[in-house]
Amino acid sequence: MSSLVTTTGAPVVGVETVDAAPLIPAFLNSGMTDGLAWIAIGAFVAALVLQWRDRLGPARHVAAAAWFVFGVFWLTMVPYYYTEIQSPLQTVLALAALPLCTYTGYLLYRGRDSLMLLTKAVMFMGLIYLPAETIPFVRTWLIETTAAQTHYAMELVGYSPGLAEGADGYQSKFAFDPDETVTGRTTYIVLACTGIGSMSIFGGLIAAVKAPLRRKVTAFALAIGVIWFLNLVRNVFIGIASPWGWFQQDWLVSFMTTYMGAEADRVSFLVAHNYIAQTLSVVALIGITYLVVRILPEVLDPLEDVLFILTGTEYDLHEALRNEVRADGGHSAGAEDSSASGSNAE
Repeated sequence: MSSLVTTTGAPVVGVETVDAAPLIPAFLNSGMTDGLAWIAIGAFVAALVLQWRDRLGPARHVAAAAWFVFGVFWLTMVPYYYTEIQSPLQTVLALAALPLCTYTGYLLYRGRDSLMLLTKAVMFMGLIYLPAETIPFVRTWLIETTAAQTHYAMELVGYSPGLAEGADGYQSKFAFDPDETVTGRTTYIVLACTGIGSMSIFGGLIAAVKAPLRRKVTAFALAIGVIWFLNLVRNVFIGIASPWGWFQQDWLVSFMTTYMGAEADRVSFLVAHNYIAQTLSVVALIGITYLVVRILPEVLDPLEDVLFILTGTEYDLHEALRNEVRADGGHSAGAEDSSASGSNAE
């Protein structure tokens, strides 16, 4: 849900996360990649307009093509994740995206119309994320605000490095070693550190489904609040672990440089960011999803299609959720009946 950039006395290397298998990238690092993202999102919009006008056949075809472009977009990210970020998780996910997106398009082309809801969710994710990536003043505000909040949180736990201008031109570098002459390591905030990727995922899912506005707003506020807090904790952890070399133990440096292709000076950062934080991000996103569906079970509909794409098996997550709630003696989640519990859910 966040990302930091580390410098080691060498040229700055950008390192971002993908927010627990997100559908929108943390960083658009080339004109071609940027263009593919906009083309895919634009085609999703066109497909949904066609569906709204009851032209379902053409809508399926346009959406299928959009999914293929979306998969190609992810494929262009593989070299970046593999060579610059050195993240096994992100590399594997980016590689898997093209066949999965192509298969999604194929299912749509063959008539699985329920996938139009997932298409709508991805469209909203893109419409939330891409303006934040491409509008300069929004990007600046997000990065520098996140940096200030992270620095304040560091002060609360006993660290006060000060903020300086990072290599990206923003006031976002934690100046533990401002001249990079003592430890040779420091970190600074980039756009992915703001949590906008994870926020766009839940924002897109929530915006796409049909449900009472009150529940949608409640679910959105819960998701954004939890993401913001966990993102802040993660920024503080990575931002301190790297310059202080928490994971620069000799045996770990030897393992990472020998078997993982890591640079010796970046081991503490890579372990904190790519292995510990990214793994915990997956767990966190699963937990946030569970909290959201308890308020807004309608988001299970696109998630059922995601599971079908991944496994080829139909799942009834609504029934599974109802059984789980009833086992605790409560009412069905999201039920809009005459019970007091159901009324309060609205």
